Amino acid sequence: MNTHKGSCHCGAVTYEVQGDFAVGLRCNCSHCKRKGLLLGFTPEETFTLLSGEEHLVTYQFYKHHIDHKFCKVCGVQSFSYGHDGNGNYMYAINLHCLEDIDSYALPVQDFDGASI
Repeated sequence: MNTHKGSCHCGAVTYEVQGDFAVGLRCNCSHCKRKGLLLGFTPEETFTLLSGEEHLVTYQFYKHHIDHKFCKVCGVQSFSYGHDGNGNYMYAINLHCLEDIDSYALPVQDFDGASI
């Protein structure tokens, strides 16, 4: 499993995540579509916040199962943290925010979040 470094645009929030992100998930829900997110999912134990906790703001909507975290300095949402309603916790990484991955070269899997 590879370790990747990620950050928001201004660098106030930095993190490391372990995973082999070979495909990006593109969701058409009202939130993801507006932000243009390309997501990769990983268990909570593979994520480490390195800096910037004090710069993170949380946004929740719908069932309030997901903490959409964004930097209050630059506004970028580089990850989310949540559960599936059954207590299975994970991180959703915005693959556009990982330094060593060409997110535009990844195959994209569409997810119909608008129908949920």
